[in-house]
Amino acid sequence: MTDRETRLNELAEKYLPTEMCDRFRTRADVYDRENRFFDEDLEELKALGYLTLFVPESHGGPGLSLFEVSRLQQRLASAAPATALAINMHLMCTGVVKAMNDRGDDSLNWVFDEVMAGEIFAFGISEPSNDWVLQGSNTEAVPTADGGFELTGVKIFTSLSPVWTRLIVHGAVQSDDDGIAGPDADEPAEGELVYGFIDRDAPGITVSDEWDVLGMRASQSRATVLDGVVMRPERVSRVIPAGKHPDLLTFAITSNFQLLIAAVYAGLAARALELGAAGLHKRKSAKSGTSFAEVPEARARLADAHLDFMPVTAMIDAYSRDFDELVDHGAGWPLRLVGARIKAAEAARRNAETALMCTSGSGFGNKHELSRLYRDAAAGLFHPPSADAARPMYAAALLDG
Repeated sequence: MTDRETRLNELAEKYLPTEMCDRFRTRADVYDRENRFFDEDLEELKALGYLTLFVPESHGGPGLSLFEVSRLQQRLASAAPATALAINMHLMCTGVVKAMNDRGDDSLNWVFDEVMAGEIFAFGISEPSNDWVLQGSNTEAVPTADGGFELTGVKIFTSLSPVWTRLIVHGAVQSDDDGIAGPDADEPAEGELVYGFIDRDAPGITVSDEWDVLGMRASQSRATVLDGVVMRPERVSRVIPAGKHPDLLTFAITSNFQLLIAAVYAGLAARALELGAAGLHKRKSAKSGTSFAEVPEARARLADAHLDFMPVTAMIDAYSRDFDELVDHGAGWPLRLVGARIKAAEAARRNAETALMCTSGSGFGNKHELSRLYRDAAAGLFHPPSADAARPMYAAALLDG
């Protein structure tokens, strides 16, 4: 065993011991059935310092790398995907700050101190009908006299909705003629965008009660409505041009978001393979007189899923290590980051389906873990950018150079 693998095993036992993962897996069924937040999981994770993983030692945390955190998230997702997906949003925010600090920008290091003080951060970027995502916004950001902004708009899929205390958001800065400076559906992104953080207790924030979805139910990723919510001047992180304008903040957001989301679906996919294998061993074939684990067609089906899955974890490992080591892939970074996330989500859906076929009718019952994993995997269809939105980027890399 290499020194790297030894350290990863030590981190797993420190932050996600086996007995805790077993409890999480048992509770995941309860959370899903009752459509409620993972309160007990969160308390256990907080007690072990899981929410501080990215905080540097200089600020009192363990200072783990993106590679190490992505491995932990795969382990957590193999037990409780919805818990892992929601915790991702806090880890993503802290990972962004660490990435910026590693690259010489300490402007957001105050986030580390707030995390150590118990604040919970979340991600408020996704909006209805905004397929520009980071490059534009439908949220109006009106400048205030003191250098802050007032934001009005709707943020969707706000994971950790019951508990977040700090939310990173963006909005289109309003121009002098009161027109929205951000993009519309038919024009390129233009104007300016503001990025920053708002506090949960700021007036004008309403969190929706609606969250009755197919899968990932424990994440409670409800919509957040902003009505003139103040972003204080000291919480303004960036005012940057809308559209395709490189910035360290948006690069750090994209990198952490794509790779940590990929880690969740990789963990789900790995667990599905385990359950599929167990299902084949359990089932008996009347025709062959053996378990289905010895039936060639069943073995081949599971083998194909395993073969397709193995490159996924390799991509996540390689790209997260490159990110930690400040490797400059230039324009090749989006291809890698988005590709890892899309392929991980595809593997999760395929493996869950394959595992259901391996378990046969028992897996189709709602009491079976695979029934939930199959629904949880479907959430991978909704993280930006979709495969359809990403294809032009991959085509352009080959055809438009």
